[in-house]
Amino acid sequence: MFRLSKGAEYAIRGVLYLSLQPKGKVAFIDEVSKDQDVPKAYLAKIFQSLSKKGLLISTRGPGGGFTLSKPPGEISVLDVVEAMEGPVRLNVCLIHKGYCERDKTCAVHEFWQEAQKLFLKFFSDRKFSDLVIVAKKKKSKAGRKPQ
Repeated sequence: MFRLSKGAEYAIRGVLYLSLQPKGKVAFIDEVSKDQDVPKAYLAKIFQSLSKKGLLISTRGPGGGFTLSKPPGEISVLDVVEAMEGPVRLNVCLIHKGYCERDKTCAVHEFWQEAQKLFLKFFSDRKFSDLVIVAKKKKSKAGRKPQ
C-alpha cells in the first residue's frame, strides 16, 4: 500500500492551519498542535524542517511562532509532501532512467510513468488556498467557526 508518512500528513494539516490564519498572524505550536491533534514535540520538529526548506517562517522569542513564507495560493500540497518525504516516486523503476534494468523492456514501466505524472500533477495543482476553501465549507457545515 502506498502511504504518506505521519510526518507528511501532520505537515499538511499544520500548513493548512497556518493557511487559515489572517495574513501575518504568528501561530504558536501549542495552538496548532491542539487544533490539529498533533503531538506538540513532533509538530515542532516538522515546522522547523519546513522552515529550513523555506515553506514557513519561524520567529523566536516570547511572541514567536510560525507563519507561511508565501501566500497559500503559492504553496502546493506537493511542495509540503516533498519537503517531508523527498522526491515522490510511485515505484522504484522511476527513481531515474536506467535504475531499473527492465525499464526498456517492461510493459508495466509505462504504466508507472503515466501514474507518476498524474499523481504529481494532482498534488502540484492543489494549492493550500484550495484546501482553505474546503476547510471553511466543512467547518461552516459543522457549525464551527473556521480558525
